Amino acid sequence: MRTYRAGRRRRRAGVAAAIAAVLVAGGGTWAVAEWNSGDGGGAAGGAREADPRALRTARAFLDHWAAGDLTKAAALTDAPERAETTLRNFTAGLDIERPSFVAKRATADGDDGASVLFAAKLPISGLGTWQYRSALPLVRADEGAGGKGGQDGGGAAGWRVRWELGLVHPKLTDEAKFRLVREEGTADVLDRDGGKLSGTDHPSVAQALGVGGGKPRGAVQLIDRDTDEVRGTEARFGGPTSARGPVRTTIDPAVQRAAERALERHAKGRNAGLVALRIADGEVVAVANTPAGGFNRAFLGTYAPGSTMKVITSAALLNKGAVAPNDVVDCPKYLTVGKQFHNVETSEIRGATFREDFIHSCNTAFVSLRDKLGDRELTEFSSTYFGIGQEWYTGAPSFDGEVPVPGDETEKSAALFGQGKLRANPLVMASATATAASGTFRMPLLVREGGTAREGEGPRTEELPSDVVRTLRSLMRDTVTDGTAKVLADLPGEVGAKTGTAEVTEEGPNNGWLVAYDDEIAIACVVEGAQHGSDSAGPVIHDVLAATD
Repeated sequence: MRTYRAGRRRRRAGVAAAIAAVLVAGGGTWAVAEWNSGDGGGAAGGAREADPRALRTARAFLDHWAAGDLTKAAALTDAPERAETTLRNFTAGLDIERPSFVAKRATADGDDGASVLFAAKLPISGLGTWQYRSALPLVRADEGAGGKGGQDGGGAAGWRVRWELGLVHPKLTDEAKFRLVREEGTADVLDRDGGKLSGTDHPSVAQALGVGGGKPRGAVQLIDRDTDEVRGTEARFGGPTSARGPVRTTIDPAVQRAAERALERHAKGRNAGLVALRIADGEVVAVANTPAGGFNRAFLGTYAPGSTMKVITSAALLNKGAVAPNDVVDCPKYLTVGKQFHNVETSEIRGATFREDFIHSCNTAFVSLRDKLGDRELTEFSSTYFGIGQEWYTGAPSFDGEVPVPGDETEKSAALFGQGKLRANPLVMASATATAASGTFRMPLLVREGGTAREGEGPRTEELPSDVVRTLRSLMRDTVTDGTAKVLADLPGEVGAKTGTAEVTEEGPNNGWLVAYDDEIAIACVVEGAQHGSDSAGPVIHDVLAATD
């Protein structure tokens, strides 16, 4: 069996590198907030929609800012001189080439105020794109006072942006500013036991960290204006910035080698990604992709998770008491909710129990349970118990999953079995599998130093009830012994799993998924252009678990 050294080292304080200090303004990481999946502009929940003229003024301000017309942007605020000075210094100081901004949602703040959420993308020269979310406060202005808050600047008469540092970025204050740090060169990468991981031998690890081939690395730090003390790192580019020493990872070399060999053997030239992590603490013990060293789809892919999502959907239903394993939930060939849904190869199981629906992966049965969950319930449950949609601190660039609120009953039906607008990757689904197996979300971690969240940051989650965990484990175990994951049935121990076949287009090939756990690790694999998860991802995961027992 695998043995590991417990514990995590503390993050090192500071980063030694070269440097552009920014005296004003900055951007930041994506804020932890829930956004609807549409293009925005409407009010959220029960909030009152803002005056459309306020939204037009906000969009005009953002358009001028993006185009570099800072005088025009500032003219749409109630403090033009201060606004222009801050925006102009900000663009120069952080080496931002051409920012882009999208207004997402406008809500009223009383009769004379409004707030417009926006998304920002800031390309930093030679490093990558820095993204964040913020909000523009607006106030109703005197329309007879020269029109500076409206038509002269391209906005709507009667509204101005109420200028404050926090609209540039929520963490920008009179006490804190941002600094861009750059570092050139390579860095040694160490495994969990201190051994060196060669980028040549393990290109997927190097690619995930961005430490191979002299690729530029950098970070944007939040620092104290008076002391220059680093308060935190708001964004990283190209992997960890660590001039003081090597990058210390959580990778287990034995599991990593097994993952690389399994993908090379079974992916058959198709794009694929895999992540294995420890259930006990979330530490990533393997990350692998094909082609090796190519796009890091294991951490950055944005796939529909297919029927592997039924693990989370089932947890939500069980937690609510909406269904029990022996309840009859019919599994017809077709079920129409706005569009016709069907099962793989249009199979059916008449008079099926929910247990049979799960282990044989019946889509229509899950669609039939759509009324058991509220419209926002799957989104909120995924975040509350599985951390999906919140910001993770893995130590490497990662996409941390998205379960948006459905726009209608058709989208809601598709989401229940992992289609529609849901997005995930092997990192997200390996973490979800570990949570299902243990009942506790533990944030995935790849880099021990510099990868952990600051105290009070990271996802805030709750424990799954023990009876829900027991039932999930039973369902996933039965999927191995009697269901679609029999490819793992010869493995020793109480291995549990869930297969997934995710539709990409109506006519095109599917993506094949499989997630599994044994007594120590949870693992997820996606293979593009596959017919079934059991046939494509199944042999990969089988070989990894067999090699590491």
